[in-house]
Amino acid sequence: MAATPESATGPLTGRTALVTGASRGIGRAIAERLAGAGARIAVHYHTRAEEARSTAAGLAGSGHRLFPADLGQVDERRRLIRKVASEMEGPHILVNNAGIYRLTPLLDSPETVWLRDFEDLVNLNLVAPAHLACLCARIMAERGIAGRIINVGSRGAYRGEPDAPGYGAAKAGLHALTQSLAQALGPHHIAVTAIAPGWVGTDMAKPHLESPRGAAIRAQSPLGRTARPGEVAALALYLAGDDAEYATGAVVDLNGASYLR
Repeated sequence: MAATPESATGPLTGRTALVTGASRGIGRAIAERLAGAGARIAVHYHTRAEEARSTAAGLAGSGHRLFPADLGQVDERRRLIRKVASEMEGPHILVNNAGIYRLTPLLDSPETVWLRDFEDLVNLNLVAPAHLACLCARIMAERGIAGRIINVGSRGAYRGEPDAPGYGAAKAGLHALTQSLAQALGPHHIAVTAIAPGWVGTDMAKPHLESPRGAAIRAQSPLGRTARPGEVAALALYLAGDDAEYATGAVVDLNGASYLR
């Protein structure tokens, strides 16, 4: 039976989880899964206010709140964490999910466009989550919170992104950041992990999956399909829990055997 807004309890009861980019796709699925385990969700969004409200309204449990912010802006990142910390007594869990993906082939794009997109991709997919992790970790350490930081990376960090090199480079940096922070924050019992999905069947991926190359994308996995958002969310739930502390530093592949390392 589905949990009602008053009845959601579970292993994350009493904890606040900030999920960035929670208005749709993987972020929404993670927010739903963590809320179902009892967490209060800080639903972050940038421009998709209606979808964010829909996400929050559909979450099990109570105490969820909406937080708009442009994560490309340093001051807005600081404001976001201050508001979550003051209004929701957290965060105990940070899920760095928000990001962007752009196709900018090196030799087929004007140099100025290529550089602009590269910088945007690195800023949103690496610098922003790094800064959010820094801000949250300081609060967790000051308050004695045995926190969890979960970064949503990508298979592209290993397999390569020839038409979106800024994306691949940023996600590779995010994986390396995860391991560095795991070592730095371990003494404070703050576990830092990453998930490295392949293609996931989300709205953001829909134009690619419905294009002529959609069949080839699905065929990359011997399962003949892409991941479901709920599969990523199930892994995030484990990594957010008490039993995952010793997984700190792990970058977990979730790509349907489309890339093995």
